[in-house]
Amino acid sequence: MGDHSGRTAAPLVVLPGEAGTESMPDGAFELLADGGAVSASRLTLATGADGAPPHHHKLSHETFYVLDGTVVFRLGDSLTTVGKGGLVVVPPGLDHAFGAVEGETADMVILLSPGIERFAYFAQLAAISRGEEEFASLLPVQDRFDVHLVDVPDWRTAP
Repeated sequence: MGDHSGRTAAPLVVLPGEAGTESMPDGAFELLADGGAVSASRLTLATGADGAPPHHHKLSHETFYVLDGTVVFRLGDSLTTVGKGGLVVVPPGLDHAFGAVEGETADMVILLSPGIERFAYFAQLAAISRGEEEFASLLPVQDRFDVHLVDVPDWRTAP
């Protein structure tokens, strides 16, 4: 597929060991692609760990592919549990949150399309999880990263 000028776009290839990483006490992000057609990351979560606070995206679809373990998703007002090999696609505007099921770890690939440059967001999340920054530091950058936080205090509990 080419652009409108007739030139073919260059492919993105990320070889094993080339991705950036961000570590957190309860997991780690492997940062694969940042912006363009897709933003891609791999997230591993410790037993029962939360992956993201409740939020939505105004511009992008977010796709989750579970590589291993079991993930609980809050999608709007419903809870859904997805195991290894499962796929979840969250449309723009839908409030969602996710984390490893209690008693299990999780490993997943997360794609955001169209892509948003978000590696700095993941670095900020990791710093918050390590106690180096306050959660409130995310509020002024919601539009920049297309991550719009919503207040659902106990997101793992069905309404």
